Amino acid sequence: MAQREKNTLIQKVYNTIKKYDLIKPGDKLVLGVSGGPDSICMLDIFIKIKEKQHPHFDFVVAHVNHMIRQEAKEDEAFVKAYCKKNQIQFYAKSIDVQKIANNNKISTEEAGRNVRYNFFDEILQKIGGNKIAIAHNKNDKVETIIMNELRGCGISGLKGIEPIRDKHIRPLIECEREEIEKYCDENNLQPRIDKTNFENIYTRNKIRNVVIPYIKEEFNPNIIETIDRLSKLVTEQERYIQKQVEQTYKEIAIEESNQQSIVLDLKQFNGQEKVIKSNLIIYIITRLFHTAKGIERIHIEDIITLCEKNIGNKFLMPNKNLKVFVKNGKIKFSREV
Repeated sequence: MAQREKNTLIQKVYNTIKKYDLIKPGDKLVLGVSGGPDSICMLDIFIKIKEKQHPHFDFVVAHVNHMIRQEAKEDEAFVKAYCKKNQIQFYAKSIDVQKIANNNKISTEEAGRNVRYNFFDEILQKIGGNKIAIAHNKNDKVETIIMNELRGCGISGLKGIEPIRDKHIRPLIECEREEIEKYCDENNLQPRIDKTNFENIYTRNKIRNVVIPYIKEEFNPNIIETIDRLSKLVTEQERYIQKQVEQTYKEIAIEESNQQSIVLDLKQFNGQEKVIKSNLIIYIITRLFHTAKGIERIHIEDIITLCEKNIGNKFLMPNKNLKVFVKNGKIKFSREV
């Protein structure tokens, strides 16, 4: 790339891809594209990167019509037309997200996210792909961190949105929203604008439209960059702790042959620092259930107390079918079907 182009957003995204090894030769991706500034910017940049810098990967576009806004059909048509113009395979699905939210008694935001990710997975399998690209940016990451801390998520919540997690990659995660909007203007992309983003009816919108602007005005105009730096520091520390946890697990854990139970030596467990014990519990639950979602600090504290007292009772983890037994100098984490 020419010297004059080195500071463009295209180069920034390309550097992020290289830095975190987001894309490898032979990868086949599904790009989640709503038609808004972030996702249409990501799509446009991917086209240019593929043409000029990183030709050995392929991608398709997936779009979900949530059937909430009147303009949703126009959004779908916009993305479809863009893909047709650029000869990109396009997949779309219309799903009544509000109905799903009501039926499952969850928020519209959560229902929408579940629907999108399920559809992206569906298309990934259909094309034989291996990665899903989501257009989260640095502002989204900071908003998520603030939301996490307001909910009392602790230190791990300071990591926010990671550049890569399992099959999901986020190439715009080091780009600020202002840069993305400027790129869209300069390249005449004319993205679709979701007007509900300006309505302060959701927590994220309140943080985006009220809290962060207030902090910028009254305290720190560089708050996005400041919190992002904090996030990266926490992530480094978390990685170190995780390595210690994995090593400890290898030393004191036994996985039973049915893969439904994990047993630890009680004395060795109690001898660990509390930070290792806490993270070890999360690690074990994740191995048993493939997720630690819904596990709160109080559950972890209860298990640690149970082990310290060595009272021999069993502890039932709410909604997780997880039983923890302390008996005969052993702790047994058991997945009950």
